[in-house]
Amino acid sequence: MNKYNINRIIIPIAICCAVISCKVPSIVELNSSKKVPELYTNSNDTTNISSITWRNFFKDPYLVNLIDEALKNNQELNITLQEIEIAKNDIRMRKGALLPSVGLGAGAGIDKVGRYTSQGAGDASTEIMPEKEVPDPLSDFKLGAYAHWEVDIWKKLRNSKKAAVTRYLSTIEGKNFVLTNLIAEVADSYYELLSLDTQLEIVRQNILLQNNALEIVKVQKEAARATELGVQKFQAEVLSSKNKEYLILQNIKEVENRINFLLGRYPQEIKRDKSDFLSLKSAFINSGIPAQLLANRPDIKQAELDLVAAKLDVRVARAEFYPSLEISSAVGFNAFKPNYLFTMPESLIYSLVGDIAGPLINKNAIKAEFNNANARQIQALFNYEKTVLNAYLEVVTQLSKISNLEKSYGVKSQQVDALNKSISISNDLFKSARVDYFEVLMTQRDALETKLELVDTKKEQMTAVVHIYRNLGGGWK
Repeated sequence: MNKYNINRIIIPIAICCAVISCKVPSIVELNSSKKVPELYTNSNDTTNISSITWRNFFKDPYLVNLIDEALKNNQELNITLQEIEIAKNDIRMRKGALLPSVGLGAGAGIDKVGRYTSQGAGDASTEIMPEKEVPDPLSDFKLGAYAHWEVDIWKKLRNSKKAAVTRYLSTIEGKNFVLTNLIAEVADSYYELLSLDTQLEIVRQNILLQNNALEIVKVQKEAARATELGVQKFQAEVLSSKNKEYLILQNIKEVENRINFLLGRYPQEIKRDKSDFLSLKSAFINSGIPAQLLANRPDIKQAELDLVAAKLDVRVARAEFYPSLEISSAVGFNAFKPNYLFTMPESLIYSLVGDIAGPLINKNAIKAEFNNANARQIQALFNYEKTVLNAYLEVVTQLSKISNLEKSYGVKSQQVDALNKSISISNDLFKSARVDYFEVLMTQRDALETKLELVDTKKEQMTAVVHIYRNLGGGWK
């Protein structure tokens, strides 16, 4: 082919590309302009508890065993692991699109045409081989290989593959986020279970105390120092406490089943340390600095990767405006009899075709997909900013909660001590008839409620530490 003929092919293609590229929309580059604050509080200590593995963070061996089983059997986690497999297979599919598709084919057929047709008349007067007419009917046998390849001129396929790889990494961070939330949920439920055990013990001790007071008021009634009203009031208070006991037992069963669900198993008793829950000490908190959230929080890293993938999707959608170059080829053997199928070169067939085509008019579908990709890119940016903001606020909220709960627990402990003394004093005064039954009842009721509130405060303290550990990005390493 001479230079003139080559120019006749290349020049129109170049003109076509230039015309199309003039109408291609430009990509809007987006970057987050919001920066996280430098500090949570006045401390700039970079020590961060999120670097501690969950096995070392939680000291209770029963809790460690529960978490370990949850990480093996939890259904939500297993579903997330399959999402990683799906994303991995998507990479293989995108990678395969970069390579030529090659296949093998074989076929056989028979063709009978009418004698009094142009083709029939032509075949009758033609020798397919020397001194041998074209068979009627005519058999046809084929065997060959074919290939098809889209040349990735505009990096459309490569960007698509990069987007798939980025989404695969995003699913891994999603799995890490599920891990840290699962660990926190198991720990939350475990501490709630311990708090319910302690509340149950408090209520049962209170029932004994109320029964003793009931017996005293019955004796006083027989001695005409009290009335039936006092007896019935104490009896009602005992029944109220027993009702609390049954409600707590039901709550214990519900929390046990919640833990069993997280562990992916059918109902069974949760092994735990039922010693004094109020004596538990929470871990010391080192929150580090906010910049560490970007590296430690799986949900932030997932949102960042989703943003990168969305930007690549925009580039893929933009490449649809450009012409695509496709090359097809085939090579094989074709004959009217199997004996002649591999006769060379007579039975050899081959082809090589190159096609270049691009959208010229009615590009609404391509424009719509580009606009959608661009909108998804903007969504991903806002989602990233929202995730970072939420992470920072979660940490600040939990740090404040831990501080205030510590003060609240101290005050509530003093209140319990005062009410415990009040119970003893009111019982002595009641025995000597210096106070009536109403004051004794109110003192016991106030003491019971305050003790239950103290246990709730301790539970909130323990779960707040679990939450700050999760919010700082701990648990998945």
